[in-house]
Amino acid sequence: MSTHLQQDSEESWSGTTDANRKETSPKMASPRTITIVALSFALGLFFVFMGTIKLTPRLSKDAYSEMKRAYKSYAKALPALKKIGISSVLLRKIIGTLEVGCGIVLTLVPGRPKDVANFILLLVMLAVLFFHQLVGDPLKRYAHALVFGILLTCRLLIARQGEDRPEREERREEQITAQEKNKVKVS
Repeated sequence: MSTHLQQDSEESWSGTTDANRKETSPKMASPRTITIVALSFALGLFFVFMGTIKLTPRLSKDAYSEMKRAYKSYAKALPALKKIGISSVLLRKIIGTLEVGCGIVLTLVPGRPKDVANFILLLVMLAVLFFHQLVGDPLKRYAHALVFGILLTCRLLIARQGEDRPEREERREEQITAQEKNKVKVS
């Protein structure tokens, strides 16, 4: 009887029983969530930085002039852009604006827009890799685009993998519940 009173007093003191203690305890962030947040933040900051360099010389005059030179060579190597009416300046500004905008979304906006921004940046990285290959740049010139394209792909895959998990967990819980009901019926 004293152990029963002790359990009752512990339950009233803490406000929970063993059965509902799991449900009310705060959940820790999963390693997957931490990975997604860290990758999103780091990639977002990188693309805001790189996009800003493409748009303005305020951060680095040398890098800005290098970007201008590179985009002029891309426009020369792809004459179809001029036929469409896209100059090297416009191409650089479009890509820089996409990088800044999507980088801000990756850094600050929660939810599904991050995946959309991730996908857009992945397409931009593919275009940049295409331009570098078209011009014949050495690997050291486009290695950053390759690495960040891989990081964007990894972030997108991890984010997509997490969306499948709740459905699987729901099905598993339903199966366990059905099995428990069957056990109750048998006994």
